[in-house]
Amino acid sequence: MIDENPKRFDRIVAILIQLQSSRIVKAQELADRFQVSLRTIYRDIRSLESSGVPILSETGAGYSIMEGYRLPPVMFTREEAGSFVAAEKLMQQMTDKTLGAHFCSAMFKVKSVLRNRDKEWISTLESQILVRPGQQLFNNDVPDALEIIMDSIASQQQVVLWYQAFEADEPGQRTIEPVGLFHEHNFWYVLGYCLLRQDYRQFRTDRIAKIKRSDQPFLTAHASLEELRKKETIEEPKMRVRILVDKKIARYMQSSRKYYGFVKQENRGAQVEMTFMTTGNEDGFPRWYLMFGDYAEILEPEAMKEKVYQIAMKVVANLGIQETV
Repeated sequence: MIDENPKRFDRIVAILIQLQSSRIVKAQELADRFQVSLRTIYRDIRSLESSGVPILSETGAGYSIMEGYRLPPVMFTREEAGSFVAAEKLMQQMTDKTLGAHFCSAMFKVKSVLRNRDKEWISTLESQILVRPGQQLFNNDVPDALEIIMDSIASQQQVVLWYQAFEADEPGQRTIEPVGLFHEHNFWYVLGYCLLRQDYRQFRTDRIAKIKRSDQPFLTAHASLEELRKKETIEEPKMRVRILVDKKIARYMQSSRKYYGFVKQENRGAQVEMTFMTTGNEDGFPRWYLMFGDYAEILEPEAMKEKVYQIAMKVVANLGIQETV
């Protein structure tokens, strides 16, 4: 006897929606998402086919829906629409203006299929959610940077950008093949193959002064963003650092320590010992450490102690305070 309970019905509808949202979907992906067996997925697919949905099966690839087949817009639950409101607020503040405008347009379409009482609920919720980024994420003169980069990644075409490197006085022109985008350390970054440097480089989006599309195709077949990031992490030289921090202060370091190679922590009575594998050739870790330095002690290495000492002496010199006996 075929199980036609509500749970199965909801799953079949969700499978149909996922098939419509992707070019091809693997049976294992569906099984993992709904936490059911492959046999159950095969049975659900047969149910869709018997209902008239033209599903194509590609051996070794997965399932897809025949080109041109579409169902009318589905109804969203109030809770699903509410999640879109939070996403819209993030998109407006955490992406560039053009991409944020596209999402806003999409939200109008989502709201158009809601029941009237749900529209009122969403309207009330919208006015009570606020997102404020901690810093400027994009150059205001380049409102469509993310859109151009995303289009470049999808179409496999180069982009030309003028980038303000930290040590340079003026933006320099670079032609790159963007591989991917990632958000880290509270900033957006583009990882791309730089034709000038003949190597992969990261570009912070707020330092892009100008960007232009190119009709030149990629010259190189690139690995995935995840693979390149892992390789970058492995190859980057690291320094093992151990510090001892008062427990009352340690909890304030939890949100930021991950950016400096945090590995583990162990309780040491009234203190906490933290271990880091951090980049040894930058000042990032010592400058972060100085924020809590009056409550923390560097156990090792001596090289890190020396870096912190040099920065601290510059601070003292800039203050113009003379030591008195």
